[in-house]
Amino acid sequence: MPSPSIVPHDDDQEVYLVLDDLGRLGLAWRETSPSDAELETVIQDLLEGQFYNPVRIVAFNTAGGWSRDVSEDIAKELRARCDSEGRDVPDCIRDFVDRFDGRRRLSSERD
Repeated sequence: MPSPSIVPHDDDQEVYLVLDDLGRLGLAWRETSPSDAELETVIQDLLEGQFYNPVRIVAFNTAGGWSRDVSEDIAKELRARCDSEGRDVPDCIRDFVDRFDGRRRLSSERD
């Protein structure tokens, strides 16, 4: 019989953390308040340049017992939002989006 979870059921939420390259300071998982670690806030923060040089984004849910790398999903969403708004991907996240968005990789390989 498995042990009961020590995670309260009301904490059943997805949390998103950004690994940021801070240059000479190195890589760091950026601190964020729990209310700012949800998907929409992370996407808005990325679009607004709140991160120096995002490297990877992970999502986890301790109540659900899972974690995964969501970098590709977020890169595609960032590009889709910029496309729908008719604007270029901001410089602050261009490397991240290009690295993980398969559409860009495929078109580069064709050139």
